[in-house]
Amino acid sequence: MSLKEKITADLKDAMKSGDAKKRDTLRLLDSAIKNTEIEKKKRETGLSDEEIIEVVARSIKQRKDSVAQYEAGGRPELAENEKAEIEILSVYMPEQMSEEKIREAVKEIIAATGMTSKADMGKVMGQAMGKLKGQADGNVVKKIVEEELQ
Repeated sequence: MSLKEKITADLKDAMKSGDAKKRDTLRLLDSAIKNTEIEKKKRETGLSDEEIIEVVARSIKQRKDSVAQYEAGGRPELAENEKAEIEILSVYMPEQMSEEKIREAVKEIIAATGMTSKADMGKVMGQAMGKLKGQADGNVVKKIVEEELQ
């Protein structure tokens, strides 16, 4: 079963069970997937699982940004709402790597390229995010790259 089929099946289950929060979140995700298909001119063929994971990751990132904004604005009830949506969407992401594994991968990249200064951070980040795409949060990778390039 492809990732899109799983999302559609979960959406139908949420509609049948009356789970409004999950239903609404999955409808927004389905809409984002369809919009991306239109943007990439893949409406007939559909997106690959990897491309759908990118859409899910983008949706999660938007919600994390919203949580920070709501908490800064003194609206904890809205922040909780966004956190619940993040939990629903996280099911469709591949398992995230531990910090130790991310650190190992970053060290391998630094050793292979010979980059050692903070000026090389962008190059290391580019390679690291390419290698760890969908498996690691960009903020965690950035923090580890900064620590390793001191």
